[in-house]
Amino acid sequence: MSITTVVLAGVGGQGTILAGDVLAKVAVAEGHDVKLSEVHGMAQRGGSVETFVRFGAQVFSPVVDQGVADHLIAFEMTEATRTLRYLRPGGTLVVNRRVMASLPVLIGDVPAPDGLEAALSSEGAIFLDAEALACEAGSPRSANIVLMGAASYGLPFDTTTWERVIGERVPPKTVEANLRAFHLGRDACAEGACVL
Repeated sequence: MSITTVVLAGVGGQGTILAGDVLAKVAVAEGHDVKLSEVHGMAQRGGSVETFVRFGAQVFSPVVDQGVADHLIAFEMTEATRTLRYLRPGGTLVVNRRVMASLPVLIGDVPAPDGLEAALSSEGAIFLDAEALACEAGSPRSANIVLMGAASYGLPFDTTTWERVIGERVPPKTVEANLRAFHLGRDACAEGACVL
């Protein structure tokens, strides 16, 4: 069993850490050795957050070198371009179409980045409107679980394991909406809206 490396990239407040925790728990439940690590930018909402999940028969380190990640799941497009360096050639790049303006952009110190979608498309990105699907699921804050649904389509784990872990990890009153969000993300891939 080889080691699989997944990088989740977003900003504070998007649920990147929860998504990484769900993925790690799914991998453990399916019998893998797992290493999880997180890198936080600013210690507040809006700062960059990278979560690294590595799983396989035996994983010695959570450290991810550039150019080795099998999957990069980006919660917004600016972070996708910033963390693209981790993805190996031929790796899977799933990107939420959202763009969140950084503080320097918001205060007018630098212009907003331009051409993100075209740049990511040239890298083979698979785009998803996770917020729209989360709203369709009845939980606008579940875009992170939509992205986990999309990622699940290319990962070797049983759907029932994902459902059980999500049910255990999210607040009880949101379980049903989060499960709908997961399946909408997964179905988007199965129906060809995102092809892995």
